[in-house]
Amino acid sequence: MKICSSWCTKSASTKLLCIMIPFILISIYFAFGNSKNSSFSTSTWLFNSGKNISGDGGGELPELVAVAVNGGADREEAILEDYSFFNSSNSFSPLTAEADQESQEQFQENQKQVITQKNVTFNISLEKPHELSSLNETHALQIEPKIKKKFTNLEKLEVKLGRARAAIKEAATFGNQTDDSDYVPSGPMYWNAKAFHRSYLEMEKEFKVFVYEEGEQPIFHNGPCKSIYAMEGNFIYQMETSKFRTRDPEKAHVFFLPISVTSIVHFIYDRNSRGHWDPMRQTVMDYINLVSGKYPYWNRSLGADHFMLACHDWGPELSKSVPELFKNSIRALCNANTSEGFKPSKDVSFPEILLPGGTMNGLLGGPSPSRRSILAFFAGGLHGPIRPILLEHWENKDDDIQVHKYLPKGVSYYGMLRNSKFCLCPSGYEVASPRMVEALYTGCVPVLLKDHYVPPFSDVLNWKSFSVEVPVDRIPDLKKILSGISTRQYIRLQRRGKQVRRHFEVNMLAKRYDVFHMILHSVWLRRLNMRLHGLEYL
Repeated sequence: MKICSSWCTKSASTKLLCIMIPFILISIYFAFGNSKNSSFSTSTWLFNSGKNISGDGGGELPELVAVAVNGGADREEAILEDYSFFNSSNSFSPLTAEADQESQEQFQENQKQVITQKNVTFNISLEKPHELSSLNETHALQIEPKIKKKFTNLEKLEVKLGRARAAIKEAATFGNQTDDSDYVPSGPMYWNAKAFHRSYLEMEKEFKVFVYEEGEQPIFHNGPCKSIYAMEGNFIYQMETSKFRTRDPEKAHVFFLPISVTSIVHFIYDRNSRGHWDPMRQTVMDYINLVSGKYPYWNRSLGADHFMLACHDWGPELSKSVPELFKNSIRALCNANTSEGFKPSKDVSFPEILLPGGTMNGLLGGPSPSRRSILAFFAGGLHGPIRPILLEHWENKDDDIQVHKYLPKGVSYYGMLRNSKFCLCPSGYEVASPRMVEALYTGCVPVLLKDHYVPPFSDVLNWKSFSVEVPVDRIPDLKKILSGISTRQYIRLQRRGKQVRRHFEVNMLAKRYDVFHMILHSVWLRRLNMRLHGLEYL
């Protein structure tokens, strides 16, 4: 009661002074008691925006720095926007210049400590605005996990093929060539020797072939290794034992159909039946249906990354049994006739090689040009449209142009090849003929008398540099044409033919650059020209 009475008796000014003194004391305490922390807390208020970021590097700062760094180029615009906001004149509370500088220095030091503590390996410069992290909650970037695309096996194969294409193009353009202790292609026999060499090396490094195992011998996985169709059986055997074969179809660039057309004709063809084509065509259809039903690869590309090989004359016809096989697939054919649907950009021309004993024994080599007394030679049966013209004009009419339907008794065919400078190679009923390879084997310069024919490996080899092409309508001028070739020019043709002979040789154990590898390289080139886009099949 006394206190209350005393308060009531005091004047109004005294009462006001008593009320103000405590407020003044409290204001002085807050003004000077917390002065040590005022500069950083004030300058970071907008950065903090409700989140606790301590000065010792704790809180959420390390995580936000990592997010800003990992954001990538696609978030650069957002980071720049945040930085502009933080540096605008209205973004910070009014501070003295000294306090503001101290605040910035302390913030930069905290940034460095955070990066060091988190072992961040990124090269971050605090002087680059677009690499500063956003610490304002309303502008901080959201964490968006990056989902790495799973590439299909087909896409991976296409990437490797793209690299091979680039390497070949570089070699073709700039002449970049890698040393090769075995053989380095060179000379005018090749359209581009360096590009061919690089392509061949890329094939050895990358190319994988899947061979379907379905099918029973002797129609499948077998074929003749003798006679003029010897390449069918030889290639099938070499392919199934080659290092290029893969047992994993997901790693394959192409798929080989091990069909022997020669065996189909031998075992299925019935010459007494009017519909003799039907069972042979049905055999091919059934095989394609079998592998396309069991595996997804034929349907994935409609057969475009599949190939067959046939040396028999009927190979092109039987390939028509399945429309996709004829139109899309790579067809390796001896009978490479453009008038019958052969497409050089898609199909492969390979040589018909006669191996009487199944090997090259006794077939290679011949005398020098000076010991060859016959200008030109041919012996063969009368069939097809071109040979009758040849025989009509030259049979038994000139000692320099030895043309025979049948050789005289006791005269060796291979002996005549070795004694001749030029060997005539006319088409029969079909354009394919073993005479071109026989000429190269014996050192005789081939003379091609053919229409609509694509010579073997002509995407790589320049046949005009080691052979002579004579149009059919110029057969009457044969002697004039061949006699007009100078000795010096002839020696060049013969020497170049001996050099490219390695590409036509048949080896029981395949050797680099031989005929097996050249066929495979031709398939490799067609696959390089093709780009497949499809889904991954599991």
